[in-house]
Amino acid sequence: MNSLAARWLAIVAGVVIVALAIGLYVNKLVRSPTPVSAQQTGPAQAQLTLGTTPAVGKLGGHPTWVSYLMREGDQWKHTTTFDVPAHSLVRITILNFDGESGLRNPFLSQVQGTVGGTMQLDGKTVKNISPDSASHTFTVPQMGIVVPIKGVADDAANQCSEMPCSLSQAHETVTFMIRTGKHGWIRWQCFVPCAAGFFTGFGGPMQTIGYMDGFLHVV
Repeated sequence: MNSLAARWLAIVAGVVIVALAIGLYVNKLVRSPTPVSAQQTGPAQAQLTLGTTPAVGKLGGHPTWVSYLMREGDQWKHTTTFDVPAHSLVRITILNFDGESGLRNPFLSQVQGTVGGTMQLDGKTVKNISPDSASHTFTVPQMGIVVPIKGVADDAANQCSEMPCSLSQAHETVTFMIRTGKHGWIRWQCFVPCAAGFFTGFGGPMQTIGYMDGFLHVV
């Protein structure tokens, strides 16, 4: 084999290796946990209880990463993919144990796409929050849904630093209703740059399904 052919062979081999590495990385990013079903509460009605935490702790593969989780009974499950019934009302409650990060786009501090265009924040009906007090969002672009999640105040007592968090610890409670449509997979995500330690706050958990984004599987 002459030197030119050897160089071309090395280049092709390098390209194949890089392509395989990229493929494995992307697969890791988009691989979703097994969907967990919302609780059916009546004809065409269901409910989900989620939580957000500054660190997923021992419940996740990246213990220091910020994450959403699902709560069933008194147990937290590390998943962000949920089975919800089609053409139904779904009541979603989010228990946020994380602090305030702030929004770079104040538009996302307005509640949008929920039933009535409102949410309940610690029992009070609101249509928006202060952009500076936001901790996360629950955003479903395909459905036009934006729900800003208020953060726990810096001086709050008995804060939780990582999961599993207890309901006796400091948290904010957000509840809202959405109406689902036809069957399909619908992407949701957080738009607050809350990935500490990553460039501009949008790396790591912000781009990994199972942490700050996932799917509503409408069934």
